[in-house]
Amino acid sequence: MSKYHIVFAPKYRRKEIYRDKKKEIGKILRMLCEWKGVEIIEANACKDHIHMLVSIPPKISVSGFVGFLKGKSSLMIFEKFANLKYKYGNRHFWCRGYYVDTV
Repeated sequence: MSKYHIVFAPKYRRKEIYRDKKKEIGKILRMLCEWKGVEIIEANACKDHIHMLVSIPPKISVSGFVGFLKGKSSLMIFEKFANLKYKYGNRHFWCRGYYVDTV
């Protein structure tokens, strides 16, 4: 399995990842990684972005995994924190791009 360092941020780089949201977002990301068989080696949530060191099985593309992770987690975050939809509008919690590098 290949290891990747992935970084992504909330839309508008808003500082939304703290306290109760930080814990819930962490739970959601861990659960989604489990669903795909991706191992989280290390993860760090800053107030305005997330760092993850993950081991992705060869059958899953990095772009496909990140698309799944950001898309599904957005839906789950808005389900958990309904008031966020007023800040983000069209149910996109994460910004469009992401950074990835092999380790």
